[in-house]
Amino acid sequence: MTAPAPPLIEAARRLADEVLAPGAESADREGVTPAAIAAVKASGVLGVSGPAAYGGAQAPDPVAREIAETLAGACCSTYFVQAQHHSPVRMLASSASPARERLLRPLCDGTLLSGIAFSHLRAFPRTPVRVGRVAGGRRFDGRVPWYTGWGLNDVLLLGGVTEDGEVLFAFADAREQPGLRPTPPLRLAALTGTRTVGLELDGLVVPEEAVVWSRPYEEWAVADRPKNTNPNPAVFGVARAALSLLEAAGDAEAAETARVLGERLNEVRREAYALVDEVEPGERPADRLAVKTRAYDVLRAATTAAIVAGGGRAFGLGSPAQRLAREGLFLVVQGQTADVRSAHLRALRD
Repeated sequence: MTAPAPPLIEAARRLADEVLAPGAESADREGVTPAAIAAVKASGVLGVSGPAAYGGAQAPDPVAREIAETLAGACCSTYFVQAQHHSPVRMLASSASPARERLLRPLCDGTLLSGIAFSHLRAFPRTPVRVGRVAGGRRFDGRVPWYTGWGLNDVLLLGGVTEDGEVLFAFADAREQPGLRPTPPLRLAALTGTRTVGLELDGLVVPEEAVVWSRPYEEWAVADRPKNTNPNPAVFGVARAALSLLEAAGDAEAAETARVLGERLNEVRREAYALVDEVEPGERPADRLAVKTRAYDVLRAATTAAIVAGGGRAFGLGSPAQRLAREGLFLVVQGQTADVRSAHLRALRD
């Protein structure tokens, strides 16, 4: 663990305890607030993986995972809005684009919050978002089905596919403008508070200097595919929050259930992170998927146990138990690929 890591984890814990957890039920029902995002920006967590030369903490992956677990367990809606930010930071850090010098420091120091709009690239060979050349820049047309953080993000990283089959990423301002219009907010069973919309693209033009990455689709896909075979750290954060509710229920059965499920959670978490840290990306995909589905099993058991222990009271919208259960369901499908879906369905029928 590098020197900046302990203060950053402590900052995340303060953010979780003082801002996110107290506002979690309100964020779930009414939406993540600008005030909560301002607290996220001020905490320093947005720069956890950013290069130190640009104001980031350049912390190792275990620190970033610990922060993700902490934030997700406190308020998964706010966690998920800020989670979008870290992919643009990593991409800019490895880019030679002029956008690096313009955006990387404000993204690392929390001046700017970025969203992402590129999950649709996994639909290839369908191309929901197409990119063409225009004088001095690129033109985007199509529809982004899922964009999180509208009205909260300052910029967005937009992906599309060119006529010759290249994946191209570019930054744009996260606001309505010529060629970019948001849909009404999506009504979701969980994480409605993330202010998620679709984006209608009808001739959005970005300057050439906003382009940060362009490669053949398969080159991008080879790097992208292995990512979703690993559990999202948020799974462990939400499961741990549910077990904390269970421990607080105040009876022996609940306490024993929390102890047993806590041991299972710790075991699957150790296995998952060992595969991430000690095995080359893309290797042992079957083992990764098996651990991921086991993590889902523990998450489901933990959130169900919190509901059971809470009884009828757990179904009130002011109860964190029902919120955590719905957040758990969301995490089961978040970032889902065909391989993950197949592995999970097989595990459920075994």
